[in-house]
Amino acid sequence: MITKNIVEDVAVKLLQLAVTELPQDVKEALQRAYREEESEAGKTQLKAILDNVELAEKTRTPMCQDTGVIIFYVKAGGQVKGLDKIENALRNATMRATKEVPLRPNAVDPFTQKNTGDNTGRFIPFINWEIVPGDTLEITVMPKGGGSENVCALGMLSPGMGVNGLKKFVVDTVINAGAKPCPPNILGVAVGGGADIAMKLAKAALLRPLDQPNPDLNLAKLEKELYEAANSTGIGPMGLGGKFTVLGVKVDYAHRHPASYPVAVAVQCWAARRASARICPDGKIEYLTHKVV
Repeated sequence: MITKNIVEDVAVKLLQLAVTELPQDVKEALQRAYREEESEAGKTQLKAILDNVELAEKTRTPMCQDTGVIIFYVKAGGQVKGLDKIENALRNATMRATKEVPLRPNAVDPFTQKNTGDNTGRFIPFINWEIVPGDTLEITVMPKGGGSENVCALGMLSPGMGVNGLKKFVVDTVINAGAKPCPPNILGVAVGGGADIAMKLAKAALLRPLDQPNPDLNLAKLEKELYEAANSTGIGPMGLGGKFTVLGVKVDYAHRHPASYPVAVAVQCWAARRASARICPDGKIEYLTHKVV
């Protein structure tokens, strides 16, 4: 049976994994960038990043002092009981992880400027729900740092601008961001729906592994074009110049209103932290992004 305590314990573990150990696809993308980077300054920065990643794993301490705002994605089977207890379990897990990992407290009231001290607050951690067939519960956590979040962008383009307008908006976003989001970055790009829908899809696209191409051939082609265009800016690792400004681009879309053409770009820093697990009805736990002994 999937209990509140199991969910809480798994979520604490996921938070610990996310901030201390990058998923394998991200590590491999950074290693490839290091091997192929031609700029001496860029290569030096990538070496420092990789050394930092290795040290974080060895010491089980966060790879970045900014452990982000906590975002959960919950994929719940329609047959799972007690779904009304999940949100409280995830909040408790966030408070526990803040002390146990530890995580830097990053939940601040925008009016009083008071920090809650435990990474929880109004709508924080933020929880995205998806109800699917089955009897399992899949939880993904994405700690999202402030530097990359600050350069995310939403554009309400004229429908007549079409895909060419989308491409320009994405590249302009990369150029305007410069070194601020600690490149090399990952870009989640989404078009259509509405302002809120586009950004939600763009951020969720950041969860897709870098080594998994888009199953839609047209979107896969667009991702490649945007990847090449972003890297042609020469911003490079940590903004010091080089071939690798982005590690990957992931694109999604929703159908749109005829009068609207929203484009969202969610920017993720090199510390593309995410961790997922599936809880089975018998309480068995399968970690999907990390090897857990």
